[in-house]
Amino acid sequence: MKIAQVVLDIPTQALDAPYTYLVAEEKTDDLEFDVAVGCVVLVPFGGRRACGFVVAIEDVSELDLARKMDPSKLKYVIGALGPAYFDEEGAACAQYLSERYIAPLSACVRLFTPPGGVPRMVRSRDGRWRLERPAVGEVDDRWVTAGPAFKDFRPRKNAAKQIAILEALEAGDLRAVELSAEFGAVASTLKALEAKGAIAIERRRRFRGDARLGRSFVPSAKPRLTEGQAAAVDAIAAAGAAARGETVLIDGVTGSGKTEVYLRAIESVVDAGRTAIVLVPEISLTPQTVARFRGRFGDRVAVMHSRMSQGERYDQWDFIRSGEARVVVGARSALFTPLSNLGLIIIDEEHEGSYKQDSAPRYHARDVALWMVRRAGATLVLGSATPSIESLHAAVKDPLWRAVVLPERANGRPLPQITVIDMAKEFGRGSRSMFSRTLANALEEELAAGHKAVLMLNQRGFAKFVLCRECGFVPSCPHCSTSLTYHEQGSYLACHHCGFRIPVPVTCPECSSPYLKKFGAGTQRVEADLRMLIDGFSSVASPVPIIRMDADTTKGKNAHQNLLDRFASADAAVLLGTQMIAKGLDFDDVTLVGVINADTMLNLPDYRAAERTFDLVEQVAGRAGRGKLPGRVMVQTYEADHAAIRAAAGYDRALFLRDELPKRKMLGYPPYVRMANVLVWGKDEKSVEAQAKALQRDLVRRVSEHGGSSWRVQDAVSCVLAKLRNTYRWHIVVKCPVDADIARVLLPLFRSRKADPHVSVAVDVDPNDLL
Repeated sequence: MKIAQVVLDIPTQALDAPYTYLVAEEKTDDLEFDVAVGCVVLVPFGGRRACGFVVAIEDVSELDLARKMDPSKLKYVIGALGPAYFDEEGAACAQYLSERYIAPLSACVRLFTPPGGVPRMVRSRDGRWRLERPAVGEVDDRWVTAGPAFKDFRPRKNAAKQIAILEALEAGDLRAVELSAEFGAVASTLKALEAKGAIAIERRRRFRGDARLGRSFVPSAKPRLTEGQAAAVDAIAAAGAAARGETVLIDGVTGSGKTEVYLRAIESVVDAGRTAIVLVPEISLTPQTVARFRGRFGDRVAVMHSRMSQGERYDQWDFIRSGEARVVVGARSALFTPLSNLGLIIIDEEHEGSYKQDSAPRYHARDVALWMVRRAGATLVLGSATPSIESLHAAVKDPLWRAVVLPERANGRPLPQITVIDMAKEFGRGSRSMFSRTLANALEEELAAGHKAVLMLNQRGFAKFVLCRECGFVPSCPHCSTSLTYHEQGSYLACHHCGFRIPVPVTCPECSSPYLKKFGAGTQRVEADLRMLIDGFSSVASPVPIIRMDADTTKGKNAHQNLLDRFASADAAVLLGTQMIAKGLDFDDVTLVGVINADTMLNLPDYRAAERTFDLVEQVAGRAGRGKLPGRVMVQTYEADHAAIRAAAGYDRALFLRDELPKRKMLGYPPYVRMANVLVWGKDEKSVEAQAKALQRDLVRRVSEHGGSSWRVQDAVSCVLAKLRNTYRWHIVVKCPVDADIARVLLPLFRSRKADPHVSVAVDVDPNDLL
């Protein structure tokens, strides 16, 4: 007998294990696909049908099956609805994700399926369940080619369209849509020509948005490696030869040539017949980045990121499944593409918070990649100019980790000098501008010389909030516990969490006072003030373009690249943006970088605030002086004496760690502990509070029985952002020793817990923040 283990596509903690079904020995004529590991099947479940994913198939005797369960209670799989999306290794990874991150098993399995290409059961308005087929699939184009009678066929002299089409085909095959664009309606003409044998019409697979290079591809030149780069390449090669799933941390300053190290390492792996995955932060995944990998590996590179359409992502996913792709470049979800024979995973800018998923399963790409390479005997490479504290700690403590330092830029140019500007002193001297005199003077000098500047402010919008100067009223979001941000273009107030927006009130809604003051500065406000500042520079003759790059200006497809192209093509120009401009930009003529306010993240109530500030300042500083022209960096702050600011200004990580690590150890934060953040949310505030406190008592009981004396369960409290999108939010933090298996202790509690229809609960294991 053949049985299948099926994970039902129903996202709930209650369905924490696969269900067993019988598989018919012979496939019925009306079903196209075989039941196999990785495919979606239709199965009976309760009084209805459900979709599920096959994670295992085995042949068992009736006797062996009877020892485990009653065979008469087993039901048959109705049929497979598509081909296999993943293999046994993908199924094992989904199980690992579900257990480590205490997530519904079906949500973990779905990570391995194609974008928009999975059948599912949906409930109609009348309460009935129906099967919904995939919205996205392969696209076939109709191609017109020369038929067997092409050379001998002679159309009538007045058959103008037939003549034109045949003449066009002499140059090669053409798509029917191209002929329609050129000659108008051609359907009847093509049909007539096909009947005569003059042409043939066939369907060919089209890859949407695919940047294929063709057979004329010539790999890009390989620059000579520096001593540090060569050492990094050798370390990766040694780790690959050991085949123990080792991790190599490349600790290289901005501009040290980490990408070239990645390219050499990938080349060795591909030449050995294996494959590679390269993860980059979403905001760094620009055509410029992709071009470097395609320039070396051509059509063997697949790309996956969220700015692509669903159809484009499906085609790339299918390209990977075909086995033709040997290198996958993408954001964190690229980890789960169907790439076989994995030899190398590279995570660039490994310190980036975007590698942590913020919805179930709440995985961290670094930790999942580590599990994958140890299973496959592959190598994990982590690269950053500012490695995370956890990675630095692991490189010292874990024997399977090794660190390679690249202390100098690949072109031999020095790192730009960073000047810290104390805005409190500027204010004391009577300055009320958001631009210090030092920054304004430097900006005028560089623009007058025809150079470019990059200015960063990590706050989009025009002003952070609007305040009534008579009664103190601040317009806030009715759905979230946060003030509304003022946007000058369109004159509206908006919530950057849920998207709520209203027109700017003429008078105070509370006291009717007309004295409404805008406080704080967003990128729109900085752009307006910057325009006035630059237009007042006497030494800058021609108008200087200001290119603003934030979440508002990069919404459209290709908007990110279009803005960068404008910046690159201009002579003197200023790129103004949020943290998305802090990395991935490589322009030789950027000679000045200014941080408008380095305190934006520093004052967040989060234990990583200082680390993120240190990282951001060093990363954005690396955009200056990358070519032959010298660079300089100006950092404006009201906390000039803060260790993170001083350390970043001196490129002195040791200074930062000497200040930060004792605080982390004393207060009990990573890398000295592991944590789980239990999130509780719902529409009714009292119900959420009651559920959170009850859950805290259950956690205390569970930890005391199965954890240890060094485990801690903190009190249930409301989140910093206590209300979000009309839901009230509480959380409970659990801490344990760094070598403890926190999921093993907590998992049984959440698997057995009865769900509340009005209050949701989720567990964030190894959270990136506690906000």
